[in-house]
Amino acid sequence: MSFEYETEKREFVRIKVDIPVRYRFLSRELDLGDDKVRGGVTRNISGSGLLLLGQLPKPDWITPLLMQHIVVGVNILIPKLINPVKALTRVAWIEAIPEGADKCAMGLKFREITKEGQDEIFRYVIRSQMH
Repeated sequence: MSFEYETEKREFVRIKVDIPVRYRFLSRELDLGDDKVRGGVTRNISGSGLLLLGQLPKPDWITPLLMQHIVVGVNILIPKLINPVKALTRVAWIEAIPEGADKCAMGLKFREITKEGQDEIFRYVIRSQMH
C-alpha cells in the first residue's frame, strides 16, 4: 500500500549546490513589521524550487508561512549570471528548528517565476551535471 506522501513528487532534476540567495518575507494579509532583505544559501535547486538555509525572524511565522499568508521573494545569484533570477516562492516545509538556532532549512516552491528565469535555472542544473 502506498500513501501519497510516500511518493516522489519532483518533476525536475534537483542538484546539490550552494548558491547565494537574497530573500525577503512578504504578505498582503499580515503586517509583518519586517521588510529586511536577508542573505541565505541554497542547499539544492531545481526548476520547481530550492532548499534555502536562512534566518526565520520569528517562530510564530511558521504557520502563516505554511498556509501561504506569508510568501518569500528570492533573488538567486547564479554564478556567471549578471542579473539574479527573481521569483516569488511559497514555503512547502520548514525543518525543525533547534532551540537557540538562528538559521533553518526551508523548502521553497516557485509560485511566480519568469520563463527566462526558470530557463536559467534549467541551464545551470544541466551544466552542473556535465562537470
